[in-house]
Amino acid sequence: MHGEYKVPGGKLVVVDVEVEDGVLRHVRVAGDFFLEPDEALDAVNSALEGAPADTDAAGLAARIDAALPPGTVMYGLTSQGVGTAVRRALAQATDWTDYDWQLIHEAPQPPALHMALDEVLTAEVAAGRRPPTLRVWEWAAPAVVIGSFQSLRNEVDLDAAARHGITVVRRISGGGAMFVEAGNTITYSLSVPAPLVTGLSFADSYRYLDDWVLSALGDMGIKAWYQPLNDIATEAGKIAGAAQKRMVGTDGGPGAVLHHVTMSYDIDADKMLEVLRIGREKMSDKGTRSARKRVDPLRRQTGLPRERVIENMIESFRARYGLTTGRITPQELARAEELAATKYSSEEWTARVQ
Repeated sequence: MHGEYKVPGGKLVVVDVEVEDGVLRHVRVAGDFFLEPDEALDAVNSALEGAPADTDAAGLAARIDAALPPGTVMYGLTSQGVGTAVRRALAQATDWTDYDWQLIHEAPQPPALHMALDEVLTAEVAAGRRPPTLRVWEWAAPAVVIGSFQSLRNEVDLDAAARHGITVVRRISGGGAMFVEAGNTITYSLSVPAPLVTGLSFADSYRYLDDWVLSALGDMGIKAWYQPLNDIATEAGKIAGAAQKRMVGTDGGPGAVLHHVTMSYDIDADKMLEVLRIGREKMSDKGTRSARKRVDPLRRQTGLPRERVIENMIESFRARYGLTTGRITPQELARAEELAATKYSSEEWTARVQ
C-alpha cells in the first residue's frame, strides 16, 4: 500500500507499507524532506515496523518520537506527518493529481442559489457523476451567510440587514457567520471526492485542503498560515474562514467533502458591525478599529484588484494540479434553482435554529 501526504508548510512524505497479521510490515518512508542524522530514517522505519495496523496517526507519531536518535533534526517533516501518510496508505487515499479538476467561474448568482449550488455540485461529486470541482463564486447581492447550527436571532440584526438590503441565508455547513458584499469578498468551494481526505482527521482535512491557497497567497507576497480550526491568518490579521460538509455517495459513488472558503478582499466594518450581533459584541469595547485589525483585507495586503487576486489563485491551482474550465449543467442548475426556491429561500430553513 502506498500513501502520500504533504506536510503543511513542509515537504512531501511518501510511505509504502504492507499489513501482515494485523501489524505493519516492510515499512519504507521516503520524501523530499531533510532529516539528520542519516540513521534517523532507519529509526523511523523501525519504529513503525510491527505497529498494530489500527494505530492512529498520533500513536504512530509517538512511536517515532520515542525511537529518534538524540539530536535528530527534521526539516519539512514531522512525526505526525509520517503517521498521517501511513494512515492514508492503509486507507488507500487518493492524491490531488489523481483527478481531472474542473473550474466553474460563472456570472453573479443570488445568495440562495449559491447555497443550493454547493449542495447540488457536491452531491454530484459524491455520486461520481461530476469531476472534482473548484467553483469560484460571484455574488449578485450582499448577504449574511450563517452556519447550519447558528441561532438566527443571536447572529443577525434582521432590521439592520433589511435596512441595508442584505439577504440572510443559511448554509449546509457549520461554522460562523459570513458578511458578504460583492466587490469586497472572494468566495470559493472545493467539491472533492472523499478518498482525497481519507486518513486525515477532521482538523487535518481543513489544513490539507487549504494548503494550495496558502501557496497562492505566498506567490502574491502574503505570508499566510492555517489557524485551527478553520481560519487563514496573517501577521496583520485573519483574512479567511472555511467550513466543511461531508456527503455520502449514492449509486456506488465515493462520497464527497464540500470545503468552502470566504476571503475578505475589502471590508465595510461599520456596516458589518451593524448587521452581525456576535461581531458587534466582540468589537463593542474597541469599535471599528478592532474589527479592521481582526479581519485584514487582501486589498490592502496585495494592492491588486479583486479580479487579479482571483486570477492568480486560479492559475496557482492550475499549475499545481491541472484545471480545465467547465460549466454547471442544465440539470444541475435546474435542481439548484429548485432548492434555492424551496429550501434556501424558505423561512423554515433560514430560521430553523431561532
